[in-house]
Amino acid sequence: MAEAADFQGMNTSPARRWLRRTASLIVGAPLIAGLLAGPAAPSAHAEGPAKAPTGSRTVDVSLDTLAPSAPVEGDTLTVSGTLTNKGKKTVTDAEVDLRVGPRLSGRGEIDQAAKRTGYLPGSDPAKLGGSYTLKVPKLASGVSQDFTLAVPVDKLDLGTEGVYQLGVSLTGRTADYAYDQVLGIQRTFLPWQPEDTKSKTELTFLWPLIASAHVTAETGSDEQQTPVFANDDLALELAPGGRLEQLVSLGRQLPVTWVIDPDLLASVDAMTKNYRVKAGDTTVAGTNQTIAKKWLTDLQAAVKDGKVVALPFADPDLASIAHRGKNVSGALSHLQTATEVAGTTVETVLHVKPSTDFAWPVDGAIDPSVVDVATSAGAHKVIARSDSLEETGGLLYTPTSARPIGGGTTAVVSDYRLSTAFTGDMTKAGASTLAVQRFLAQTLAVTEQAPDKQRSIVVAPQRTPTAAQAQTMARALQALTAEHWTEPLDLTEASERKPDAQATTRVPRASQYPKKLRSQELPTQAFQDIRTTQGSLDSFQVILTQPDRVVTPFGNAINRSVSTSWRGSPLEAQRYRDSVRTYLQGLTNEVQLITKSDVTLSGRSATIPVTVQNKLVQGVDHLVLRLTSGNATRLNLNDGGAVAERPVKIAGGHSQSVKFDAAANANGQAQVTARLFTADGAPYGEAMTFTVKVSEVTPTVLLVIAGGLLLLVLAGIRMYTHRKRTVAGGASEGGGEPEQPSDPESDTGPESGNPSGPGEKVDR
Repeated sequence: MAEAADFQGMNTSPARRWLRRTASLIVGAPLIAGLLAGPAAPSAHAEGPAKAPTGSRTVDVSLDTLAPSAPVEGDTLTVSGTLTNKGKKTVTDAEVDLRVGPRLSGRGEIDQAAKRTGYLPGSDPAKLGGSYTLKVPKLASGVSQDFTLAVPVDKLDLGTEGVYQLGVSLTGRTADYAYDQVLGIQRTFLPWQPEDTKSKTELTFLWPLIASAHVTAETGSDEQQTPVFANDDLALELAPGGRLEQLVSLGRQLPVTWVIDPDLLASVDAMTKNYRVKAGDTTVAGTNQTIAKKWLTDLQAAVKDGKVVALPFADPDLASIAHRGKNVSGALSHLQTATEVAGTTVETVLHVKPSTDFAWPVDGAIDPSVVDVATSAGAHKVIARSDSLEETGGLLYTPTSARPIGGGTTAVVSDYRLSTAFTGDMTKAGASTLAVQRFLAQTLAVTEQAPDKQRSIVVAPQRTPTAAQAQTMARALQALTAEHWTEPLDLTEASERKPDAQATTRVPRASQYPKKLRSQELPTQAFQDIRTTQGSLDSFQVILTQPDRVVTPFGNAINRSVSTSWRGSPLEAQRYRDSVRTYLQGLTNEVQLITKSDVTLSGRSATIPVTVQNKLVQGVDHLVLRLTSGNATRLNLNDGGAVAERPVKIAGGHSQSVKFDAAANANGQAQVTARLFTADGAPYGEAMTFTVKVSEVTPTVLLVIAGGLLLLVLAGIRMYTHRKRTVAGGASEGGGEPEQPSDPESDTGPESGNPSGPGEKVDR
């Protein structure tokens, strides 16, 4: 800023100008000394600092293979990879070299070395040189070229056992720089343990078989209850080369502890039979039975002699339950059910007895509430991670994973560095190789921390590793099969190892729970939705003659609604919960009252029929139809009461007309409400209201009507007799003018003001 001020004509004090000149002399002194010493040799420039924009990042060096990953005496180390010129100038007169050393002491130095990217003189060792150098005469801009270096291990000048830094560099020239310089470098680690260590580290590696939810709550109406899948994506993971297929085919050759979500087993087992897949508003037949059968057969063979840990069914999100759902009634009961179902499912499908005593919160992050929820379903061992539970507690070495945290609960603390070693994109060979070498280096460094003290270390990788990540993990474990510094141990045995007395056992406070993980949790509304669905299911199942046909698929669907797999997908989680609730509501509506039109009663008593329809494939029972009169004074039911009830039992696909006796006391309208109730008095479905119109007819009115009809009949007889007499009289006189029909003789008396006689119709 001082120079900028001068350029802008700003005044500075004499003291400040003196300081600036002094600093300039100090900075320039080495440069003057260099000029006086004469021109440097070309080799000196090779170790010099890079100059932007080229320098040691001009050429990307990828280490695609390094074999063997953990060499021993007599081996030949082969390193192959790819050079890619990312600069704008052609690289000429280049060579690829190995740089071995220095030996790194401790896990911290490995971490620091892994962070470095560019070439750093003094920190990066000299190149091996000699006949183990590969010449690259020309590498044009944007061009890639493969390379391979093979060096006998005894030429690497490795000293005592330990972890060594191994670098591959490209030294060359460009048009801008006429001298040699390091244009690209990639570092990795070389574990060197020619003889077995005195005390080997016990290594437990969890091998997770977990997938997202694929099965819906829907089932077919057939006897087998054909399951309905939301999609057929699970088949892609089970097919050759798929994620789950790779995990099984690789895991069966490795000393691992299988950690399995029973929901995955149940889903694949369902796929081995008839299943259907949603396609818009309809479903189509699933066609991947062969793939499912092969995967399940391979898994059964893989776990036959191995250790299996079963997570609760559908891998519930323990932290979400602890932080958002614990206070919503019923949330913990679902976890208990999921744990109970887990063991049965694994035994049924895999024919092995699993351990159900472990809980695995997301990323091993815990706080007191997470531990409480994790152990509420009977698990007494919580798989935590060292970045959540402070790793050492002042120890100078990585402690044994098992640690008591109170209440009879053991935290099995996985190692953070080792557990996260295989995250990221492992589809690139270079990234995969670096991950393997760093993992091996860290395991050897753990052993070297306390070579006379055997410890037990647990690795809990990401829950759903990709196929490439699984392949990388397998390569790392295969490199440890020689057991020079580690030996395998299953998770149950690891949890029973004697803990280090000084290792931290304090569970972090709730405020220390990672904010990123908390932001991904299911909202409280999710648990409220689930409570509503469970309430509807409870009401529905009590009326069914075959409740298991509904309870089992919906119970599993409710468990899937709180699966850890929904993290990061809140909209998909909401849609799944909505689909479960909507489908259940549709089923409950299949048992309903048929809408009734208004009823008219003529008389003091009548029968009112109400029809109940059951469109389910199974029968319903334990239902009561209740009829309530809104005006018992006008219309009463059941011998004078305002309420009448009748039991309802209907076979599947049938309707039943339920009849109620009613009595009318006065004319008018009465509102009547019909509603179904379960046997324990809980309302079922919606109420139906209709109107009963009462039109009461008294005996006096009936007598008047009868009398009127009698008078009409008598009047008719009289008129008929009179006409007959008139016709007969005219015929007997003879002669004279006949009487015209239009002039009949009047048969009524003089009009009088007295009231009409009974039965007479009076025209007015």
